[in-house]
Amino acid sequence: MSSDLRLQRPAAVVGGGASGLVAALALAAGGLNVKLIAPPRATDPRTTALMDGSVRALEALGVWEALRPRATPLRTMRLIDDTGRLIRAPEVGFRANELGLEGFAWNLENETLLTALDEAVAGTGKIERIAGSVTGVVETPDEVTLELEGGASVTAALVAAADGRNSPCRLAAGIGMRVRDYPQVAVTATLAHSRPHGDISTEFHTRTGPFTLVPLPGDRSSVVCVVSAGEAEALAALDDEAFARAMERKAHSLLGGMRLVSKRGSFPLSQRTAERFAKGRIALVGEAAHIIPPIGAQGLNLGIRDGATLAELASDAARAGGDIGGPEVTEAYERRRRSDVASRGFAVDLFNRSLLSDLLPVAGLRGLGLWMLGQSPGLRRLVMRQGVGPTRDVPRLLAGKPV
Repeated sequence: MSSDLRLQRPAAVVGGGASGLVAALALAAGGLNVKLIAPPRATDPRTTALMDGSVRALEALGVWEALRPRATPLRTMRLIDDTGRLIRAPEVGFRANELGLEGFAWNLENETLLTALDEAVAGTGKIERIAGSVTGVVETPDEVTLELEGGASVTAALVAAADGRNSPCRLAAGIGMRVRDYPQVAVTATLAHSRPHGDISTEFHTRTGPFTLVPLPGDRSSVVCVVSAGEAEALAALDDEAFARAMERKAHSLLGGMRLVSKRGSFPLSQRTAERFAKGRIALVGEAAHIIPPIGAQGLNLGIRDGATLAELASDAARAGGDIGGPEVTEAYERRRRSDVASRGFAVDLFNRSLLSDLLPVAGLRGLGLWMLGQSPGLRRLVMRQGVGPTRDVPRLLAGKPV
């Protein structure tokens, strides 16, 4: 097969969320022609904390310069035990400068991120954007044909399925999901407050899960409040002013008076992981492959690593004259993403269950662990490095290098 990239069959990306847009940009940056298929998207009121590696990837893709003025660095992460249990963990603070970083992550509104990614896609000649939804998938050993609403179709050598938690491409590939549901609901919102946040992200550990304040530009913070289903219903019934007062109480007035400045969101917590991340010529990206509770800001950062890894493997194959959707690519993708997603999922599940447990030994172990982090700079730096992102098998984009 010729190594001339102009002769390569295109890659298709299905899905216009952040993970899909990053995957399309990364594949195009690797020299591949890309068909991006996505219906018009709805407004997304949520926020995202982009870890250092994700920021480096966006820098390499030429997107970060437009985003940085509208993002806030998380310079300090503070953990506070608010469980009220007999054994309580000490307060612990993690500072990004201990790792030589300006921030562990940068928090920004999803609409800001998506708009910048949309503009980058529109300005990339190797990406053809097709508005519509996939209605059928036909795969042969040599290619995948995506049937679109209205009767059109797209044929590709590789499909990056970034089409969400109910992924039609995943279903067409016959890939099942392992599901673990939690008795919790995450309530999300953005609030303005009367005191500055100082670029500090504060996480209160409560009996129902974490209550997290993540700084945004100005005197605003995004809130992720994990509660029981009953409390989530009670919060949803409050008017905006009463809801803001409830959030202020949960924050112990740490940031002063609060005022709601966004729509509210809520969703049941679950952890879902695909039984395979790739099958045939279809590779799963983002929520099509994994859904992790919003604890530790892992979700989209995992999706960005998905897209960066797939683009690296497919681009390397193209440059070597190989098949961008062949088993050498998709099997390597499966191996490389499995350990990262599994380790993050395990850590989030273990932490979340430790908050829900009333067993004294569990509370004691959690408190001991946090005490040790506070006492040992070396251990604290090790945990912080792992929290920011993987230290092995890092895709080139996440190191700020070209695909």
